[in-house]
Amino acid sequence: MKTESSTGAAIIFDEVGKSFPKKGGGQVTALEGISLSVEPGTITGIIGRSGAGKSTLLRMVNGLEKPTSGKVLVGGRDVGEAKGQALRDIRREVGMIFQHFNLLSSRTVFENVALPLEISGMSSGEIKKRVDDLVARVGLQELSARYPAELSGGQKQRVGIARALATQPKVLLSDEATSALDPETTQTVLELLSDINRDLGLTILLITHEMAVVRDIASHVAVIEDGHIVEDGSTYDIFTDPKHPTTKSFLSGVTGVTLPEFIARELTETRPAGPAREVMRITFVGENATDPLLAKMSTELSLQVNILAGAIEEVDARPFGNLLISVEADRADEARNFLQQNQQRTEVLGYVS
Repeated sequence: MKTESSTGAAIIFDEVGKSFPKKGGGQVTALEGISLSVEPGTITGIIGRSGAGKSTLLRMVNGLEKPTSGKVLVGGRDVGEAKGQALRDIRREVGMIFQHFNLLSSRTVFENVALPLEISGMSSGEIKKRVDDLVARVGLQELSARYPAELSGGQKQRVGIARALATQPKVLLSDEATSALDPETTQTVLELLSDINRDLGLTILLITHEMAVVRDIASHVAVIEDGHIVEDGSTYDIFTDPKHPTTKSFLSGVTGVTLPEFIARELTETRPAGPAREVMRITFVGENATDPLLAKMSTELSLQVNILAGAIEEVDARPFGNLLISVEADRADEARNFLQQNQQRTEVLGYVS
């Protein structure tokens, strides 16, 4: 992966490591050898379990944490080396929204959004115009004079988003911004972030532990485990062809395709003696993803196919489906060859008598 500033990437992590002092002496490693390029105008999700290091990684983009080794570049500038005015300039170009909103309870919606502009010394007339525009963009113009205690969780997060946009940043960081919200509110906040990305051309870097959030909003994803990135790529490629066990584990909760329990109980890794059926997963992708390939396969090969479970989804505006089937074990090679010739991926899950 290229990490030179010449790539034009909005954010570059170049062999980044981070260690913290350990109680009683020594060091604990939070991140090691992180290399990742975030291209301008994209939405990139970093997913990992609690303690994987994703929050530490995010906080390096605006200098809240400094790398122990390697570099973090924002717009070609080294955040870890920046100090004083140079660091303040970077931070003005990097907005951040938080899991628990971080609003000031004594200030109204308008005043919370205005705060970073007041700190920057902007005139009151300019502040009013920009804040009014931002409050309208997030759909809260009728609540501008309300206080945080009078708002729902989703409304508070909209205020946090408006505030993060106040300094007209080029990069927006999202620190588990939807994890404290209910599913319906989460969807509206994600739609708002997508609109902002499209309308303003902002680069968005978000961290989450929910693969459904990545599916619904991100064009790219990196999976982090124990301080290392174990897999990264386009969201579509990761969803349709995951390589690492951690990625597969995250995906198992969002594809909605699992073997029926009575099949799972009988499944064996090796083919049993006597008549048997091979159980396989088919991932339908590409231009043939919505074609009736199973019907075509059954007709052309005179093959009996049992459909066990399935689902069709859309990722990054492209369809893909997961289907679990069983076929006669003696003819399973024919079935897999047919599907692979039609650009579909297959995975043998096991055998049943």
